[in-house]
Parts: sequence; structure tokens; C-alpha cells
Amino acid sequence: SGSSDPYCVVKVDNEVVARTATVWKSLNPFWGEEITLLLPRGFHSLAIYVLDEDTIGQDDVIGKVSLSHQQISAEPRGIDSWLSLAPVSPDQEVQGEIHLELQVPERGHPRVLRCHLIEARDLAPRDASGTSDPFGRVSCCGHTLETAVVKKTRFPRWDEVLEFELPEGELGEAVLSVELWDWDIVGKNDFLGRVEFSLDTLCPGPTRGWFHLLPFPSTTEDHGGQLGALRLAVRLLEDTVLPSHHYQPLIQLLTEPILCPAQNPEGTALAVLEEVTSGESRQDVATKLVKLFLCQGLAVPLLDYLTSRELARTTDPNTLFRSNSLASKSMEQFMKAVGLPYLHEVLKPVVNRIFEEKKYVELDPGKMELSRGRRISLKGSLSEVQVRESSLELLKGYLGDILDAIVGSVDKCPLPMRVAFQQLRRRVEQRFPSAQHEEVRYFSISGFLFLRFFAPAVLTPKLFGLREQHAEPGTGRTLLLLAK
Repeated sequence: SGSSDPYCVVKVDNEVVARTATVWKSLNPFWGEEITLLLPRGFHSLAIYVLDEDTIGQDDVIGKVSLSHQQISAEPRGIDSWLSLAPVSPDQEVQGEIHLELQVPERGHPRVLRCHLIEARDLAPRDASGTSDPFGRVSCCGHTLETAVVKKTRFPRWDEVLEFELPEGELGEAVLSVELWDWDIVGKNDFLGRVEFSLDTLCPGPTRGWFHLLPFPSTTEDHGGQLGALRLAVRLLEDTVLPSHHYQPLIQLLTEPILCPAQNPEGTALAVLEEVTSGESRQDVATKLVKLFLCQGLAVPLLDYLTSRELARTTDPNTLFRSNSLASKSMEQFMKAVGLPYLHEVLKPVVNRIFEEKKYVELDPGKMELSRGRRISLKGSLSEVQVRESSLELLKGYLGDILDAIVGSVDKCPLPMRVAFQQLRRRVEQRFPSAQHEEVRYFSISGFLFLRFFAPAVLTPKLFGLREQHAEPGTGRTLLLLAK
């Protein structure tokens, strides 16, 4: 069809840890999925594979983006850019670890390097049986030795010692290379991974441990975007979490302006935090504040405090809560935290019906596919006016059902949300009391309830847990027009 059904698989050190939903029939997919991973401290690499889902047969691998621990750690603020997809080569797809003991004598004649290959674990399966026939190949100073082959296993044990006579004098840039291969009776052997050691870095005593297998160094770093590119935002955070009592002074400092309102509100910790929080970190700060204050039973007073401060700074009611301020972001996070089950109860029946019916909806004449009118009428293609009228009726029907569900859900709306909006309305009335600003009290609430809660969930149901998969392009267009 000239398109793909792409999805992503996330691997940490070649172990699959996450998968995105499939975006159907698209060469320009948008996932918008945020994945939080708890990583082992010594992880080596993060890789994202883009695949094309096939109903029949095996899914096709389109390409991958691989980032090393060092690359991610080098960017404290995170990586956020388009990265070209690289082709997936079997020699790059390695996994597992090898258990070695290495000993380089400090002196002696001749000096003999002892490389003890003990065992390996979790090697990549290279044979149809789901196993491999692994053997080790060790190279040093121009000489190569091999271990025996261990048949049909991904957890081989060799327990062999290979010895190399070292040249006289300084070792310089001498390297010990240990490679693992899958032996094949027909055709060439398959690569399983490798490790390298610079001899001048090895201690005179034994060096023993498990070492992560690495691929061959890539010969081409940039493939010119021939396979496409993936937009990624990746950030590594290393947190040290102390016992809860260590945080009590901080909690007391943050909750003080809520529990004990001061004469000078500008000098409180919350006020200072609001001033120094940059736009890019405001989402994180708001999320953590809401969680903290929810645990303290003070989330609603926190929102009242933040929205009151923003109201005091606002002179034009038309701009009220339009920016991504700490107050706006906190209210947004609060609604998600306490109102997600309510959102599902209100929207899920209509959203499911839109996905199941797959009606063709389009209002823009420049985007209409009149031949698709067959989905609307069995009489053949429809005119532009007919498609527009049919689309309007469908949108009105869906929207009417959504609004009826919202209006009829008053008793189901979580009490904390209702109290928060009641306080917000009262604060807005106090700030803009004149008759000409009578509607501001409603706009302030609808700006949150619709623009930041219901509408985004209609636009991308997958991100709010309403659906397990993203919408196909036609359904996605219906949801976009509906959200607008």
C-alpha cells in the first residue's frame, strides 16, 4: 500500500523492556508515549527499534537508534532531537556476558598471559533451535587461539585456559580480544559478541569477573536518514531516596504558606520555587508538588494558593491561565491524578464507538477524498457538499453524546475536583467582580476542564488509557475535528 504500520520496541542491554502502540498506515507516525524505566546502575546501552507490524508472517525491522550510557549521561538536561535510523546488522545484535579470569605477570621470562575462559550466559540464539553452538576465539600480539565448541546452548561452560607469550619490553598499545562465535557446520560462523582489554591497564594480579559482550564497532555512524529518523527525548535521572523522616523539614517548609499564611507571601518557599522554575522543568515540578501535597491532604489548598497568585498578576482576564504556568501545570496534573477514572467513565463509551464505527469525517475541502463516500453511501461517490453535511451530522452526534455524558456526570465528578473548581470560581469572582467580566468565572473553569482534560483525551485516547492502540489515520482525523 506504500505505507507501514510502525511501532517501537525499547531494549536496555538487548533486553526488551517496553513497546509502543502501533500507528496504522503511516510513514510519519506520532506516538507521544512517555516511558519511565528503572535501570540497573551499570547498564551499557539503550536501543529503540522501529518495526513494521505484519498481520501475516514476521514483523519487519525498519531500523534502530542506539545510545550508550556515556552518550546519555553526557547530556544532563537530556537528549531531544531527530536521530537517523541505522540498519540492523546481525553483528551488532549481541547480548549476554562472559566470565573471564585474566593474569598478566609483571616480570619473568618469558612473560605469559593467561586467559581463563570460564563460562558465558544469556547468549543470542543464532540457530533455528533457539540455541547456539558457542566457542571462544582469543587474540593477542598477533596470535589467535580457540576453545572447544559447546553444542546447543546459550549458557556454555568451557573452563579452558589459553596462554600467550608476550614480547619483550613495554606492552604499549597491545590488546587482548575475546570473541564468541556460533559454530556452523555449513556456511560461515555467526558472531555472538566480544570484549577487549588493553594489557597495560590490567593489574599484575588476576582480573576476574563477568563482562558484558559488545558488538563490532560500527563502520558507518550516519546513514543519511535513508531509513527515516526517530524523534526522541531521553533523560537519565539518578535519584538517591532517603528514609521519609529526612524530608520532613522540606515538607514543612513547602506546606508552611498553606497551613500558616504569612504577611509577606513573596518570601515563602513556594513563591521562590515558582519564580525560579524554568519552562522546561515546570511540568516535573508541578507533578512532584501535586503528589507531595496529595499525600499531605493539601492538594486543593495548594491549587488555591497557586491560582490566587496567578490571578493577582493577571490584568487581562482573556489571558487568564492560558500560559503554562506552575498554577496551570499543577491543576492539569491534579486532574489527571484524581480524575482519570472519572474521565474514563465519561468518555470511553463514545470514544470506543468512534473507533468501532470508523466513519469517514472531513470538513476541509482540500482534504476530502470523495471516492471514500462509499463508506457513507452505497450509491457511489458523494459530492463535496454531501460529505461535508454528513461529516457535520456525525460530529454533532458524537459531540452531543460527549456533552450529555459530561453534563450528566456531576455526581460522579470526584469531590476534590469539584471543591478545587468551586474555590477557583470564587477567587476569579473576587478578582474580576464587574458585570462585564461575568463570564470569566466560567471560562477559567472550562479552560481547565475542557482544554486540558476532556479535549486532549478525545484527541489522543491512547495517552489517557482510553484505548490500547493509537487511532488509524481516518479515526485520528475524526478525533482531531471533534477535539477542536
